[in-house]
Formats: sequence, structure tokens, C-alpha cells
Amino acid sequence: LEEKIKNKYQVSLKEIVAEYSGGEYSEEELRVQLEKLEQAQLRMMEGINFNAEREYEEQMGKHRFYQTQAEDLEKALNSLQEAIQKINRTSRERFRDTFYRVNENFQKIIPLVFEGGKGELILTDENDLLETGVEIMVQPGGKSLRHISLLSGGEKALAAISLLFSLYLIKPTPFCLLDEIDSPLDDANVDRFIAIIKQFAPNSQFIIITHNKKTMEIADTLYGITMEEPGVSKVVSVRLN
Repeated sequence: LEEKIKNKYQVSLKEIVAEYSGGEYSEEELRVQLEKLEQAQLRMMEGINFNAEREYEEQMGKHRFYQTQAEDLEKALNSLQEAIQKINRTSRERFRDTFYRVNENFQKIIPLVFEGGKGELILTDENDLLETGVEIMVQPGGKSLRHISLLSGGEKALAAISLLFSLYLIKPTPFCLLDEIDSPLDDANVDRFIAIIKQFAPNSQFIIITHNKKTMEIADTLYGITMEEPGVSKVVSVRLN
């Protein structure tokens, strides 16, 4: 009995017996009281999860793992946001610098192409360089300043050629390939186009695909494709200089 009480209630029977006189409680009363205490203890132990400590350790392990993953993801997100901000900042700077240089070239080339007049590039939203559009405004000689959409077909082609060479001047290349760029131009505008090609020819070699005779006349070498036999193409070259 002493061992049982000590194991269940962590008390010494000898110590607590001294506090009570044997005459206060009968043996039957003590037995009933002890049974009630044992039943109460059993009811209390029914709700106890003896695996709680192990489950707690498992959950804590998962928590530490997910916490580490969350910290890694947060660091990666911060790094990605910094990279995006750096890219956006660099993109704005390069776009602003390139736009002003192209616009400056465009304003110089338009009077040469149209034999007078002026042109400029306008940002639709200067406060947001990453989302802004670019409007092309051209004023041919003797006419009012117009949006490129209001120009005639030939004028649109000349404006596009002017923009092309404005971009080309930013970073000239040894070779430049133009595919039927003069096809929408009439004879007068072809002469203007030829004048621009002659101006840039000393610095770059131009390869032009064209059906226009005037454009062919300025070439140093002509390459033609002929088909003497059906289904068999042949290259014919002529050096004009």
C-alpha cells in the first residue's frame, strides 16, 4: 500500500498517517475514499496524450523546417526585388539616353530626307519611361507639323527610313541589310533615299534588296537571281565600278 500510494500520488504514507488519527475514519470509509480518488485519477488520465511530447518534437521539427524555408524564400524575394529595381533603373537610364540621342539624330535627318521641314520624337508619358509610348511628329517642307499617321504613304516611308537611320547612327555596323525599303517611294522620294544611302555608304556596306532601277544605279555590285531552267535558280553578278 505504501509503495502504491507513493507511485500514484508521490506522497509518503507514513508521513500523512501521522496527521490523521485512526478514529476519525473507518477502514470502509478510507477504502471508499481511495476508490473515489482512483476513479477520479483514471478519469483525469483518460484525456492525457502520452505521445504529446513526441508529437510536439515532430511538429517543432516541421516548424523549424518551414521557418527556414520561409526565411530563404523571403531572402530570395528581397534579392529578386532588388534585381528588378536595378534592372528598371538601368532600363530607364539607357532608354532616356538612347531616346534623346535618337531624337537628336531624327531632327537632323528629317530635313535631309524631306529637303526641308523638321521632325521630332515625343514621349507620351515622361514620368513612366518603362511604360511610355513614342509619338513620331513630322513636318515636311511647306506643310504643318503632323503625326506620322496623317502623312501620305510615301511620307510615312521616308519618316520610317529617317527613324531607321536615326537608330542606326547610335551604333553603326559594318553591314546593313535593307529589304525593299524603297518599294513605297515614288521617283522623287527615291532620289532622296539614294542621297541618304550615299551619305552613309563610306562608313558601312549596304546590301539592298530592290526592284527600283534608280537604286540599282548607285550600287557597286549587282546580284540577280535568274531561272534559265524551270526550278533551277542561278545567281548572276555584275560589278558596275
